[in-house]
Amino acid sequence: MDRAVAPVVGVALLLAITVLAASAVGTAVLVLETPDEPTSAAVSLSADAEADRLRFTHRGGDTLNVSRLSLSITVDGTPLAEQPPVPFFAATGFVSGPTGPFNSGGDTTWRAGETAGFRLASTNSPTIDEGDQVTARIAREKQTVVVVRSRAS
Repeated sequence: MDRAVAPVVGVALLLAITVLAASAVGTAVLVLETPDEPTSAAVSLSADAEADRLRFTHRGGDTLNVSRLSLSITVDGTPLAEQPPVPFFAATGFVSGPTGPFNSGGDTTWRAGETAGFRLASTNSPTIDEGDQVTARIAREKQTVVVVRSRAS
């Protein structure tokens, strides 16, 4: 009868160790996958039809790390054929040398009061004509930070 107790105790200990290990792994995964806090920023947009230039001014709110942002631009509801891969220096569909924190050669931290901008190349479409409604969606890791609109002048 003494022999029957040893396997039962062994199975119970193995089960307890497995439960503790699973709990530890589950806790670690939850801690590592904690989502970022929502980001909120006020941004304005100006669209210059003559120069095909877009300028974004950070008006207030959270400081933004441009390297974590994505930008989606539409002109009268039509998405640009080439979207700006912010930050960048040279990219297909854009004139080289964006300004401010959109330029990968500088500080890509975008703070209130700073302006960032770029020009569309003639190879990108649609071009910006006077009166066009330009809409930009600024997102961080697929979560919208702000949507801004401007009538091109």
